[in-house]
Amino acid sequence: MKNLKTVILENVGESLTLAIIYTLGHILIAICVVKFVTGTNWYDAGLVALIEPCINGIWFYVLHKLWRTYEQKRL
Repeated sequence: MKNLKTVILENVGESLTLAIIYTLGHILIAICVVKFVTGTNWYDAGLVALIEPCINGIWFYVLHKLWRTYEQKRL
C-alpha cells in the first residue's frame, strides 16, 4: 500500500504539493501576525492574511517549476 506522500506526489506533483503546503503555512503565520500586531479579531485577521500569501503561493509554484526546468537542462 502506498503512503500518502507517494499518492499525492504521483497525482499532483512535487511543485504543486510544496506550493500548497507553503501557502497554508504562510496564511496561518500571516493571520497570527496581523492579529497580534494590530489587535484585530481573528476573523478580520484571516481576511487580511489571505490575499498576500495566496499570491506568494502562486509565485512559489512558478519559481519552483522554473527552477526544476533549469536544473534538468543543466544536468
